[in-house]
Amino acid sequence: MSFCCSCSSCCSCGNIKTIAKRELGGYFASPVAYVFIVIFLLLTGFFTFMAGGFFERSQASLESFFTWHAWLYLFLVPAVGMRLWAEERRVGTLELLLTMPITTLEAIVGKFLASWAFLAIALFLTFPVVITVNWLGSPDNGVILSAYIGSLMMAGAYLAITSMTSAMTRNQVVSFIISVVLCLFLILCGFPPVTNLLSRLDSPRLVEAVAALSVLTHFDGFAKGVLDSRDIIYFLSIIGFSLFTTGVIIRSHRAG
Repeated sequence: MSFCCSCSSCCSCGNIKTIAKRELGGYFASPVAYVFIVIFLLLTGFFTFMAGGFFERSQASLESFFTWHAWLYLFLVPAVGMRLWAEERRVGTLELLLTMPITTLEAIVGKFLASWAFLAIALFLTFPVVITVNWLGSPDNGVILSAYIGSLMMAGAYLAITSMTSAMTRNQVVSFIISVVLCLFLILCGFPPVTNLLSRLDSPRLVEAVAALSVLTHFDGFAKGVLDSRDIIYFLSIIGFSLFTTGVIIRSHRAG
């Protein structure tokens, strides 16, 4: 029995790997991927050195770099993920994909991992910023690594939400708009003006409950170099719930 389970597990992992490899190759088969990476690198550079006042801070840290990630991902991640399922539905290949000897879960996880890997590559290409701050001073590279992990998890959460909205519609633009709205909600929950407004209601529990839903609140721990299990569980929960919902939506299309 254990042998069968092992074979089944290996087969499942193989299917996921095949789908992820195909999807990731699809990104770099078109110039869109390169345009996205260039735009991402230019924007991170602008917000770090210009808007973030990197040199004016006179500190050996990348606070000005990571501060803007939640806002950059708000538009860039939905732009990457909006085609995940909307394109499959639009051209009619969703039915073909689901008739292949793979499960819905394998297809969802494979496509998600491919897109997440693409985002990881774009994030990795910001390494010159790390080299720059190490050349100018002596930063805590442990904190920087932690912030990178948090940034990647936040991108994964945004991507999972976009996967869910992409499964809802054939229109990529509609998917993009809905995912931006949902991700913006997760940002504003912990945005200082919102929390300050709620604090005037003299209800600390309400403020804490709302702030607990925010990606800013949970990313802040990573940015400070703290790998808190609660923050990790938060992002993994968003990813898991969104991908589960994606599966429910796709199965409803399949049944229909």
